[in-house]
Amino acid sequence: MTWTLGVLPMALLLLGFPIFIVLLAAVSITLVLLMEVPLVVLHQNMFGAIDSVALLAVPFFIYAGELMGSSSVARRLVDFVGSGVARVPGNLGVTTVGAATIFGAISGASAAAVATIGKVMLPSLRQKGYPEHFSAGLITAVGAIDIIIPPSIPMILYGMAASESVPRLYAAGILPGLLIGGLLALYVIWVARRLGIDPGRAFDLRDLWARAKRGLWALGAPVIILGGIYGGVFSPTESAAVACIYSALVTRFIYRELSWRDVAQAASRTAFFTAQVLIIVACASIFAWLLTVNQLPALVVGWIQSLNVPTWGLLLCINLLLLAVGCFLDPLSAILLLSPLLVPIAVGAGGNPIHFGIIFTVNLAIGLFTPPFGINIFVAQTALGMNVRVIYQGILPFLVLYLIALGLITFVPEISLFSMRLFMD
Repeated sequence: MTWTLGVLPMALLLLGFPIFIVLLAAVSITLVLLMEVPLVVLHQNMFGAIDSVALLAVPFFIYAGELMGSSSVARRLVDFVGSGVARVPGNLGVTTVGAATIFGAISGASAAAVATIGKVMLPSLRQKGYPEHFSAGLITAVGAIDIIIPPSIPMILYGMAASESVPRLYAAGILPGLLIGGLLALYVIWVARRLGIDPGRAFDLRDLWARAKRGLWALGAPVIILGGIYGGVFSPTESAAVACIYSALVTRFIYRELSWRDVAQAASRTAFFTAQVLIIVACASIFAWLLTVNQLPALVVGWIQSLNVPTWGLLLCINLLLLAVGCFLDPLSAILLLSPLLVPIAVGAGGNPIHFGIIFTVNLAIGLFTPPFGINIFVAQTALGMNVRVIYQGILPFLVLYLIALGLITFVPEISLFSMRLFMD
């Protein structure tokens, strides 16, 4: 069975097959050739995997992000954040970090933040004299915060795969997301001072108030989403539906920037992307079921426990594994494939599954802009017209910052657990 569940998937991945084809082929061949199991289990498990109320939040959050991204919401967020940090050296770079973080609290999709915020900020960064490689690295890396700051689509899938509370995962992701954003902002300030560019401007309270009023409806989306969840008004799935309706009303009737045709096109793009997500969920779930049936998770846990590795060493090894996996697999596939293996190991070593979910998510967020297959790199290349070599050059210092944050989040659990207790207890 090693060749069908190990060698065959690796070979298909190297040949460039889509991940869902890789997983489905491995499972189908294993069931047909090596197991005496009715093939109906294939269909039952695949459809059972996507028959989940929690997954309803995915298309709703995607649609809300599509609507907001198609309007002037990004511009309004940028103007508001830029006015608030006017006196800070590196104003434009810090604004990029802040606006991407807020946009992430609306959509939960990293690629959308790179394309939307990047289109608004890149011309201004160039005009202010920021080096091209720095601007490319900043825009590519900052979008990764969006799957750590709630609402996060990967956290929904981790909660489903690990049978954990999505609201608790969302709460635990707030401080880690802000920590990463703070580190990026400090680095931007240091670069601006070192290069003598973008010294900031005088703070104008009236300008801040005017821009806050202009962006009020855009800023209302994360308030409604997170406030509704932690105020006990509605569940994450219900909050996604409310965010969807709110985004449609704001962009169509208040800002009046989208026609009904635009709203329908956003729905079409959402349906296409949701189908991509769900087919991966279905195929990854049946693959994980097959591993569980063959007791691979139990064997791996037993082997790890026999090594008597200290908890910090175990977490370090898991981080290295996830960083490597993130270079080749998208976060959704990696979560669904590896959660059945790694969650029992982490919990067996005395770890908290919520804390481990944040570690999992941050690792895979780093993979979004890590060569060779980081999706944010390709989005920056296609949507913003950037050269890949320039992007690769620019992401290196941001990769180091994310790794520093990952180390702190991994070995100081209170960074995650404090915010969870603050919002949930």
